[in-house]
Amino acid sequence: MDNIVIVRGGGDLASGVIHKLHRCNIKVLVLECEHPTAIRRTVSFCNAVFENEMEVEGIKCRLAKNIDEIKRIFEDGDVPLIIDEKCEILDEIKPIALIDAIIAKKNIGTNKNMAPITIALGPGFYAGKDVDAVIETKRGHNLGRIIYEGYAAKNTGIPGDIKGYSKERVIHSPTKGVINNISHIADYVEKGQIIAKVGSENVYASLSGILRGIIYDKTYVKKGLKIADIDPRKEELQNCYKISDKARCIGGGVLEALLNMCFIKNIKIFQ
Repeated sequence: MDNIVIVRGGGDLASGVIHKLHRCNIKVLVLECEHPTAIRRTVSFCNAVFENEMEVEGIKCRLAKNIDEIKRIFEDGDVPLIIDEKCEILDEIKPIALIDAIIAKKNIGTNKNMAPITIALGPGFYAGKDVDAVIETKRGHNLGRIIYEGYAAKNTGIPGDIKGYSKERVIHSPTKGVINNISHIADYVEKGQIIAKVGSENVYASLSGILRGIIYDKTYVKKGLKIADIDPRKEELQNCYKISDKARCIGGGVLEALLNMCFIKNIKIFQ
């Protein structure tokens, strides 16, 4: 149980980080909430909360309930995930690094006292005060850049442009209630098609294309929550099952920051 890196969050961007670190032979423990709301579940390790295990591009993540199960999963060469929204595991495990990859657009509790090295993704954290480093998550020239002092760019709320579509790609819940999915990830949907219901209200496809992501069936959602994502490029079906370029870039930034700070602080990450 030495040299563990804890990652808070297991959504699609967090999973790009987890996948990158694991492939570099770094032991990663994932902390998740009880009801993850990831959209791109086919490339999100947090799906293990619902399915007990989740494989993303050859890396398997398995749900653990306690320290003994975490140890067994590490011994098997897989990535353990435990439901622990408040980081209570820190009373039992002392990681060399903690990475906040929740992408909450604000700091919901991560601080520099949690581990010798602390890294956060996206806006809401002041590098040098809240954490040691912040990784830029906004698409553009600075994506993946390491910030050692200051904030990442503020959240614009505008999704990246694909084939001329931006805001239209993302679908938000029309009301609060339990979602019942009618369409599934990787389905081709037509604009105006009913893809789900939240309570008694229909959720319509905002454009025609591949349903790249939809929140887990039977999840309780709040009004306005992002619940689905459509890719207008019908030829890009395989992207439903691949880590995105954005997630890979952010993962590279995290890896660089982690190794750099291990060197600066004389911390051995590899045995």
